[in-house]
Amino acid sequence: MKDFGLKKLYYSISEVSKLTDLEQYILRYWETEFEQLKPSKNRAGNRIYTNKDIKMILLIKKLLREEKYTIEGAKKILGDPTELKNISENNSKNNGSSNQIIETQENRDIKKDLEELRNFLVDLRSKI
Repeated sequence: MKDFGLKKLYYSISEVSKLTDLEQYILRYWETEFEQLKPSKNRAGNRIYTNKDIKMILLIKKLLREEKYTIEGAKKILGDPTELKNISENNSKNNGSSNQIIETQENRDIKKDLEELRNFLVDLRSKI
């Protein structure tokens, strides 16, 4: 069962895929294109993404899909601290949407865990 008091420190590629609404192959491809996106790997060699990685993915997604930059254009923006600061300020004005996405997934996970716990307790009560 999850610790309800803390955000997750690491996310699997499948979790990040669901959180960001991007296919896993796109995430792997973006790792090869954007030097800022380098998730760590665990002992088994699986990618483990942090909240910082997820925010970077959402920023790249915004640049490519919403603002219609090319990959090269997005690389230039991400490589320029001034441009990156401007984009970060604009993102923070948009109600912290990346945090909302992560928290929404966490809420779903918590609800699922609570439902499982409830079912377990109901089953246990019926056996007593």
